[in-house]
Amino acid sequence: MNHPVRRRPALVTALALACSVALTSCTAGPATGPGRAAASPASADPATRPGLKAFYGQRLRWTDCDTEGYVCARLTVPRDYDDPGNGRTFVLPVARAEAGKPDRRIGSLVYNPGGPGAAGVQSLEEGMDEAFGRAAHDRFDIVTFDPRGVGASVPALTCTASDDEAEEEATDPPAAEGAAPLHPRTDEERTAAAEGARAATEDCERHSGGLLRHVGTQDAARDLDVLRAALGERELTYLGWSYGTSLGTAYAELFPRRVRAMVLDGAIDPSLDWSQRVISQSAGFRRSVDDYADHCAEVADDSCPADSPDAIRALIEGLYTRAGRAPLPVSDDSSYAEYGGMDATAVLDAVSMAMYTPEDQWEPLSRALAAADAGDATELGALDEEEPAPAEEDPGQEDTDDVTEEDSGDADSGDEDSPAAEETPVDNEGAALTAVNCLDVPHPRDLAAYWDALPRAEKAAGVYGTAGVTAELTCRGWPSGGRTPHRVDADGVPPVLVVGTTGDPSTPYEEAVSLADQFPGGMLLTYEGMGHTAYGRGGACVTEKVDAYLVGLKPVRPGATC
Repeated sequence: MNHPVRRRPALVTALALACSVALTSCTAGPATGPGRAAASPASADPATRPGLKAFYGQRLRWTDCDTEGYVCARLTVPRDYDDPGNGRTFVLPVARAEAGKPDRRIGSLVYNPGGPGAAGVQSLEEGMDEAFGRAAHDRFDIVTFDPRGVGASVPALTCTASDDEAEEEATDPPAAEGAAPLHPRTDEERTAAAEGARAATEDCERHSGGLLRHVGTQDAARDLDVLRAALGERELTYLGWSYGTSLGTAYAELFPRRVRAMVLDGAIDPSLDWSQRVISQSAGFRRSVDDYADHCAEVADDSCPADSPDAIRALIEGLYTRAGRAPLPVSDDSSYAEYGGMDATAVLDAVSMAMYTPEDQWEPLSRALAAADAGDATELGALDEEEPAPAEEDPGQEDTDDVTEEDSGDADSGDEDSPAAEETPVDNEGAALTAVNCLDVPHPRDLAAYWDALPRAEKAAGVYGTAGVTAELTCRGWPSGGRTPHRVDADGVPPVLVVGTTGDPSTPYEEAVSLADQFPGGMLLTYEGMGHTAYGRGGACVTEKVDAYLVGLKPVRPGATC
């Protein structure tokens, strides 16, 4: 879901991070017209431009990562592909798990774990390579990177003040928090929601204003091609989960003849506009919560918070109602304590996030719901909390030579409006999620457009839909990338494999069907199950078919189902 930066703990997800209700993979295609993205001067093959020669000539210098068993490097890419020689760059961390059978190695398999906002390097060091099948892991080096502005990228996005700035701002009058009802109906509620979104946008402009126009998916796809070249690969083998499907789609449109194989799992349909995407994803979450009620006893056994599906639904709706009147109580050591407890939006967030991996999350969700219903929401609030990763050593602090054809260089931001390299945020997932989502898809400036969307969203998805529309208000004042939703235009790309899960809450199955149909020769693999994405959690059938395609380019037959 889209979780705009709010004055409360940022939400994190499990395996593949939540894609946004505003997320799109709109990219500049070779043609323009209704429903297509307008081409920009940079949409021609960037590798042929003289100003990019040094970037494309990099060779990665691998050293041991902090986590044993992985090697790390860094890649320098231009801040602005329209003006690559202006001296401003991003330095992107890269990590690799080497092929299990190096004597039979095919090449590098690059993946993106989702987001936007997921730090690829951290995901790999935490064992993400274990999600890959043995056949794929034996034959490929598993490679990932932190996209521009994300994680330990230098510079990195942030929408919050540093410790020093926070001390200076502590004497200022506190900003209005604004109410966040699941369905703002009154003028007062809508004004508060709009003001809260405006404040969030201003926070990001204040702390990362110089970066906000340079972190879109299309630029990240160009970075992916620079990485391909730095890895020494003539063609890209790629797997993207969730938001990673948008990144892959963008790459396929920009560089269709450089794709060797591409798997897009948990697909995002780039032809949907912002409100269509809200409704699509919100309806997916509503269906998944219904699935939870129906199948709780099968997955969570005696932990279920009530003794029938209808009673479970009633309990959840009752918590939303109670939290809408007054925050649900939490213990003093909860991160929600300073906000007076969990409001309705926080409760809905926690329930929705637990839909990603039923096998891991439904049992703790069930216990947390029962405790919240009994008067203590501490456990429910803890479901979305993880300890932030320790700040990594700044990859721009060593070897700060200019980028050359032999190796990558300095991360000097060259921008007084950007956070300094030494102030890389520990966890900027929320900032990146908002920044990429808002930049990637046009949003209306007129508030009336959001209020007009509320009845449609409520009809399609209840409070999940209305909360989704309200969350999009942050994008109202955001810099726009200027692209429009469009069908995939990737003539010349080899057959792309799209994987769709029938009970996926965040990337509904219908979008996988649509995306596969939009790719020339696109293939669809259906996983009949619940939860977000399939490869790595959908069993041997999914693994075998995906690995056979990645390793041997074996096509998946029409109608293939696991």
